[in-house]
Amino acid sequence: MNTPRPITEEDLHGYVDGRLDPARLDQVEDYLARHPSEAERIAGYAEQRAHLRTALAGYAEEPIPAELNLANLIEARRAPRASSWRSAAAAVLLLGLGGLGGWALPHGAEAPAAGIASLGREAAESYAVYAPDHIRPVELRATDRGELIDWVSQRLDRPVAVPDLAASGYRFMGGRMVPTPHGPAALFLYDDDKGTRLAMLVRPMEIDRDTPLAEQSHGAVSGFAWSDQGLGYSLVAPASARDLHALADEARRQTVPS
Repeated sequence: MNTPRPITEEDLHGYVDGRLDPARLDQVEDYLARHPSEAERIAGYAEQRAHLRTALAGYAEEPIPAELNLANLIEARRAPRASSWRSAAAAVLLLGLGGLGGWALPHGAEAPAAGIASLGREAAESYAVYAPDHIRPVELRATDRGELIDWVSQRLDRPVAVPDLAASGYRFMGGRMVPTPHGPAALFLYDDDKGTRLAMLVRPMEIDRDTPLAEQSHGAVSGFAWSDQGLGYSLVAPASARDLHALADEARRQTVPS
């Protein structure tokens, strides 16, 4: 009788990435069904993978730069090499440019990308991943509000306020931690009587640490972002920024100390 091969961490990551053959897939699914804590951990990995794929989709669709094209690279290797002094001069020039302004990256330099505009984009990306989920959009529900606030405040290493928007017609659903290119963030979800969902993303800010309401628009969702004392907030929904302005004002009033 053949003893089943133990399920390894490599198998679990292969499951998340969809790389297992049918026989091994059945074994891993059986293992996860018998180990709920492991199943929850792997479900978290799958959610992070989906979030990152959504966040990086724009980069994947961009054309390959000419200097990285395989045919161009092969041709460059065949071309006569420049003299040593020209190579040295080019290296000095590149170092100088790098010191002055940083290497040119898609969508701007890295430092500005960490600011308020990036915060709005990350909120839109998180909305696209979690707001449509009707099974588990949040990790902790509104009934666990206190536990949720303690959790996200501990993870972000600073007190985090959760606005009450019930008077504006939006009930608090709950929240979760989500990954962003600039570290962990808290995501809070709300909905109204029509089932329209509203998301607010919160994370520490390296730059734009104190910023008034800034209008944001990313694809199908719009909203506003702001920051106070190094903590940034972005509120987004599938509505016009004009319709969300009053909501954003109220949320900011509750998150920024007077």
